[in-house]
Amino acid sequence: MEAVALRLKPQQDLKTNLDDFVRKQQIEAACILTCVGSLSEANLRYANQPEGTAQIGQFEIVSLTGVMSMHGSHYHIAIADSTGHTLGGHLLKGCLIYTTAEIIVGILPQYRFRREFDSASGFRELAIESIAASNCQNPLS
Repeated sequence: MEAVALRLKPQQDLKTNLDDFVRKQQIEAACILTCVGSLSEANLRYANQPEGTAQIGQFEIVSLTGVMSMHGSHYHIAIADSTGHTLGGHLLKGCLIYTTAEIIVGILPQYRFRREFDSASGFRELAIESIAASNCQNPLS
């Protein structure tokens, strides 16, 4: 795995910039290793909800996780307000950086991540391909 550090600045959109990064770098497979920062606007889709919920305020990013690919990415985020009340959900466009977002991305050159429709879930889900000459395979297949 190769690690790459990114820093986003105020008013940049978190999801848009992450998606742009993997697309411009033509990254086949990566994951978020860590992220600290803050948002001035948040847009999250909560569990089993069809639409996102937008909020304005100052929020700490307490967790960001996800799998990334130029073929499609999937992120979840947890944020806390000034009282420590924490919300989490699916990261959508519209999460704007307040002061900073310091992100470490792990690039996985032995894999290709794609998104394929899964009739059981009704969503585009992760499809994992091994592309290196190593013996790396999906251990759960």
